[in-house]
Amino acid sequence: MSTPRETLDTILGYLGFAFEIEEQQRDGHLILQIYTHDADLLVGHHLEVLEDLQFLVNRLLQNADPSAPRITIDVEHHRAIRDDALIAKVRHLAEAVLSHGKPLQTEPLNSYDRYIVHNTFKDDPEIGTWSPKDDARVKRITLRRKKSE
Repeated sequence: MSTPRETLDTILGYLGFAFEIEEQQRDGHLILQIYTHDADLLVGHHLEVLEDLQFLVNRLLQNADPSAPRITIDVEHHRAIRDDALIAKVRHLAEAVLSHGKPLQTEPLNSYDRYIVHNTFKDDPEIGTWSPKDDARVKRITLRRKKSE
């Protein structure tokens, strides 16, 4: 069975990229950081190429071993920078919820971005998050004040 790094290395090699892969850990999750001169080609305009590459690698790994943990793929920290910007934006939204007391919604988010938002507020004593339980690919998250007990 291939490791996540070997799987990604094989795919990028077949695609003809010159690259280096560095394994990193963040919050107990494996991140494969790609360094290449062709970063823009691997990222895409809105991270769509990076998302597709991550999806493909995770599908291959989970097909080989259904219990394989999901991995995150990043290219020269593009995802990390974008995640930090998303967290700053939803924290600003949360401040507005606390100021006005009314729930507010995010823009439509994909599953990875929703995970980031929910995880940001999972231990927050004042703000709760909610998203609908449907099969839509993109959904809005509602931020609301937690009820005091």
